[in-house]
Amino acid sequence: MNRRVFLKSSLGALALPVMESIGLPNKLVSTSQGTKRLVCIGNSFGFHASHFFPEDPGPIRLLPKALQPLKNHLEQLTVFSNLDHGVKGGHYAVHSFLSGVKHSQASSMPNGNLSLDQRAAEVFGFNTRFPSLVVGSENGLHGGCQMSWTRSGVRVPPIEGPKHLFRKLFIQEKSMNNHLVLQQFDLGKSILDASLEDARRLGKRLNGRDREKLDEYFTSIREVETGIQQREKWYSVPKPDAPIEEPANRNLVEDIPVLYKLIALALETDSTRIASFEMAGAQFNTRLLGLSNGYHAYSHHGQKGENIEALLALELYQMECFSNFLEQLKSTKSPNGSSLLDETTVLFGSGMGNGNAHTNNNLPILMAGRGYQTGSHLVMPSTKNKRVPLSNLYLSILNQLGVEDETFAHSTGTLTL
Repeated sequence: MNRRVFLKSSLGALALPVMESIGLPNKLVSTSQGTKRLVCIGNSFGFHASHFFPEDPGPIRLLPKALQPLKNHLEQLTVFSNLDHGVKGGHYAVHSFLSGVKHSQASSMPNGNLSLDQRAAEVFGFNTRFPSLVVGSENGLHGGCQMSWTRSGVRVPPIEGPKHLFRKLFIQEKSMNNHLVLQQFDLGKSILDASLEDARRLGKRLNGRDREKLDEYFTSIREVETGIQQREKWYSVPKPDAPIEEPANRNLVEDIPVLYKLIALALETDSTRIASFEMAGAQFNTRLLGLSNGYHAYSHHGQKGENIEALLALELYQMECFSNFLEQLKSTKSPNGSSLLDETTVLFGSGMGNGNAHTNNNLPILMAGRGYQTGSHLVMPSTKNKRVPLSNLYLSILNQLGVEDETFAHSTGTLTL
């Protein structure tokens, strides 16, 4: 088997994150006291500022319009103002929501445009069958869902629709002869070993720029190797029984609550501890919500009252679905006796600040669950000479999850509550 063909096909099919430490434990890790989970949720068109941000800093006494569905979860959440990545680019900059780095600028960063969820998956994703679950609609505005990125700058393609997510979680793949499968795993590993040895010999004759390219190649090799090890490790472990009937793929509006339910089930069954979910606004069938125009058109409201009211209807629907998701996590007990919400850090937001003006500053950011149950609106300082990067919050999230990094993207430190 030609090694280049193998590597090309493996990289094309791989939807798993790279891990810093290639070694995997010999036995499966069960849920233990203090299990930590991360869920990241984003949409592509942001929220109207007056609908999202409370008027005053401190304890939230009056919820803004778009957050009204969260009234029963007020004590489990924190809203942030004046956080962003300092990037520009309108719709194209939205894709930096979880990474803090535009893909076009990734080569200038030590970790590329590695996203928050995939960094967490690098460190403790190997504890579960799926190091991370990336869910969303594939074909959206300007390239579809592009929220999750590996260290080598590869977009992690999302799982489209509840039917595909259900099958990934609960349907056992038809297995080949066990001996043949193990032979395939061994073949893959031997080809990688040979490729790495060839690359190391070549590296001695390269200049600085080519060495950087070789480092990227090594990263890609490690991603493939990790994927092989992960599949080999879980090959003989049965998937959990499905607690619901297989759903159908309908459209994004009808699929959102079902996808949330399946993500919660994935956490409950410990199939994964890291999930991301992106809602590409261009996929919204707004007519199902009684509207006549598209989501993108409403986001460019032009300060017209009827357009802003329609935009609010879209925002309320998303927040109602999110509220039900929090309720499902809150009402589900973990093996440790606490609720899943108490053990899960939940990020909700967007890489778009003002959809009408196509600006990416002051992003709508809301945190819920583990570590962010304050019931407060935290307003970060934001002046011409002083600004707190959103990456500071992401670094804090990683540290709370046990990832002992000192930086993330353009962070200047951690953000403490």
